[in-house]
Amino acid sequence: MTEQVQLNITYEVVSSSDGLTDQERQVLHLAQNATNNAYAPYSNFMVGAALLLSNGSTHQGTNQENAAYPSGLCAERTLLFGVGSNYPAEKIEILAVTARRRHEDFFLPACPCGACRQVMAEYQNRQKSPIKLLMQAADGKIVRFQSVSDLLPFTFSKENL
Repeated sequence: MTEQVQLNITYEVVSSSDGLTDQERQVLHLAQNATNNAYAPYSNFMVGAALLLSNGSTHQGTNQENAAYPSGLCAERTLLFGVGSNYPAEKIEILAVTARRRHEDFFLPACPCGACRQVMAEYQNRQKSPIKLLMQAADGKIVRFQSVSDLLPFTFSKENL
């Protein structure tokens, strides 16, 4: 017997940063500013990520490319691994991801890759509470997920081992 199951994902599209909370706006702007520090000499695709921890501190990460392409790392993972190493007891409240091309001022739609989604899910599972995710969308809009689980509903976790 075969059963067809439908998956519904809920997210919000906010028309501009004016529709965000003050904390969300702060984290989004930090992610946008982080793109200035991205090391992307090959792709010229500058990605910035930022987050807010439960202790009120904010942190930024950027993509880091390498001439040996597989040796580079995405902004989300540079940020999460650094924060996880230095603030292991703090919960991640909000995470934002933005991207732009070098020498351009406008931001492009930014969506985390599969590996970054899995790492975000690991941190959310580890802290046992949702991580709110903001992503830059087209035309200055922002996509808001209340939980990383909505972005990656089928995660690989310790239960799969």
